[in-house]
Amino acid sequence: MIVWLNGNFGAGKTTTARLLKDALPARVFDSEHIGYLLRPIIGDIPCYDFKEWAPWRGLTIETARQVLDFAGGTLVIPQSVLQYEYWTELTDGFAKADIPVHAFTLHTDRDTFRHRVEHDTDEPTAKQWRLDHRERYETALDTWMREHTHVIDTSDLTPEQVTAHIKTAVTG
Repeated sequence: MIVWLNGNFGAGKTTTARLLKDALPARVFDSEHIGYLLRPIIGDIPCYDFKEWAPWRGLTIETARQVLDFAGGTLVIPQSVLQYEYWTELTDGFAKADIPVHAFTLHTDRDTFRHRVEHDTDEPTAKQWRLDHRERYETALDTWMREHTHVIDTSDLTPEQVTAHIKTAVTG
């Protein structure tokens, strides 16, 4: 099983993934590392975001499948995917591999978002990139995320509350 944590930057995906690791239990698969792997290989092919590279999407699906076949259990994937066509490609690939996906979008209001991004100590160099993507996130939220994922507003929730909500939704 995959628990996919989508959403805007600063909504708590990484923190929630760390907590879900023990709460479910699960393994955390940061698919961003697939992008880091590909960058020195195909980085000469222009892209705005490595998710544009078809190999990123294919390798994310295949890595999840291989890990689950090898180790079993649950994978938590904290990754923002704002393009519906990429989301569909990923979820169709998981379905083809018979991997159930529980998809959540962690959302936060604009003020909380800005505060979290401004005060992030994990990746302070990503500040401007995150701020620049808020509009794209809101467009995705309004056009497809609400229909295809379970949206959780994390603005006034602690990471532990978000984790408990997801655990209950996934395990019953």
